[in-house]
Amino acid sequence: MGNTLDLADPAFLADPYPTFDRLRAGSPVLFHEPTGQWFALSHRQVSRVLRDRRFGRVWADRQPVDRFAPFNALHRYQMMENEPPDHTRLRALVASAFSRGHVERLRPRVTELAEELLAAAGDELDLIADYAEPLPVQVIAELLGVPRADWPLLRPWSAAIVGMYELSLSAEAEDAAVRAAGEFADYVRVLARARRSSPGEDLISHLAVIEDERWRADPGVRGGHRLTEDELVASAILLLNAGHEATVNAFGNGIVALLRHPDELSRLRSDPDGLVEPAVEEMLRYDAPLQLFERTARVDAPLGEVVVPAGRKVSVLLGAANRDPAVFTDPGRFDVARDPNPHLVFGAGLHFCLGSPLARIELTAALTTLLRRAPGLVLVGEPVRRPSFVLRGYRSVPARRLGGIC
Repeated sequence: MGNTLDLADPAFLADPYPTFDRLRAGSPVLFHEPTGQWFALSHRQVSRVLRDRRFGRVWADRQPVDRFAPFNALHRYQMMENEPPDHTRLRALVASAFSRGHVERLRPRVTELAEELLAAAGDELDLIADYAEPLPVQVIAELLGVPRADWPLLRPWSAAIVGMYELSLSAEAEDAAVRAAGEFADYVRVLARARRSSPGEDLISHLAVIEDERWRADPGVRGGHRLTEDELVASAILLLNAGHEATVNAFGNGIVALLRHPDELSRLRSDPDGLVEPAVEEMLRYDAPLQLFERTARVDAPLGEVVVPAGRKVSVLLGAANRDPAVFTDPGRFDVARDPNPHLVFGAGLHFCLGSPLARIELTAALTTLLRRAPGLVLVGEPVRRPSFVLRGYRSVPARRLGGIC
């Protein structure tokens, strides 16, 4: 059964959910021979893998090390690729910097940026290039304290780096990811050194100076109580990549779903204050921006009816879990008022997405602004998908605002 899942099949990439439904009905866990790993498809088994500490993130440098050194460094020193105690220390330090009110102070600014982008776009617009893509890049750039003149550098670097996360890719894509990782790291390193000597109110400044008293009280704890320069660089780039890549795809996938379900769009327009937040959660669930996340069995670990040997990979298929009929009533239906909606887009357990509050603020502001400023929005062509599975999103969504800007 595992061989029936061709991750490169254009029909599957266009709509993976019927295949997920068929495979999940056969078994909640399957072995995928082409990639040599187990796939968890049901909500229960995906949640279990994400929460069970017997399955963890185990970073292994890509080979050869000299070729991939810049890419490896970004991952070796960031919290997503580490387990306790390193993960605990790194997450605590980054969370401490986040807790200084960065997310909340950005709430009105997100709406301002969304307004500016829509005002600059014409009545004929690409909802990805003109709106969904620049908005989270600008938000995370302001959060980190990247000078406005350098904002155009960020998206190309990020897009090249995350291309490495696909299960199969070309040598050209690998080279682009390594080159972008090195350039991005060099840029953040210079910025971080400047902020260490002259800190501001941005997140990079706070990452540079933050201390955690729990580790300061015990100098014997591995890694100390502050971020090293390598850890700061890796953490800042992780926040930028994760903080906008998923948001771009979530909004693009969600707005296409909304525009293709005019009854639900009318329902949302009739009660935007009451429905915008559940609508955002449904946009996340219905067509997940991240479809696959890898874990490694740290010991021989049971999963469903199989035992995964230590050292073997397990991938959770988030899109499949979010369409599980055992958890979601009529899961193939797009419902802007769905409640409850226990989707797993932001993960679960130890590695639950630290930036989820910011992502929700961005998505809510982007959707609210679009509903208010473009009440007659319609698709005017077929949206163009990105040819990737792990990071699922659109390259282009052509649309028209009937009646102009309100």
